[in-house]
Amino acid sequence: MTILTTPIYAQIDQMLTKYPADQRQSAVMSALMLVQKHNNGWLTTELMDQVADYIRMPKIAVYEVASFYSLFELKPIGKHKICVCTNISCMLRGSDEVVNYLKQKLQINLGETTADGKFTLKSVECLAACGGAPMLQIGDTYHENLTTAKLDSILAGLR
Repeated sequence: MTILTTPIYAQIDQMLTKYPADQRQSAVMSALMLVQKHNNGWLTTELMDQVADYIRMPKIAVYEVASFYSLFELKPIGKHKICVCTNISCMLRGSDEVVNYLKQKLQINLGETTADGKFTLKSVECLAACGGAPMLQIGDTYHENLTTAKLDSILAGLR
């Protein structure tokens, strides 16, 4: 278990300055993102409890946030999390084919991680890049107008 460190608490304190003192819970998403980043991309119950205690929020409310949004992970993930948008614009432009191709290529299903720990494949709702559908996100990078050739190139660059 990663224990929140003084530098992480200092960053959360900086986030808290953006909100009125009686609205500390407004920083929950930013705090969880920070903690997740420092814990290899996922959140443990213990880490969520520490965030809840620090921002004075009920633990269950923090769990609700972390389990609702697809950007939070509640179990270990691969080095590269591939988030394929499967919302309506991407679906109409072939996201099902993208998902199926990646499942076949990586030999995993949605929500799974490859045996070597390199890739996790995930379906997500709108990533706000409808004009470039079908698209996916890996880390902070969007890949749009996907084809099987583009997918092969992206995967090759990550291996």
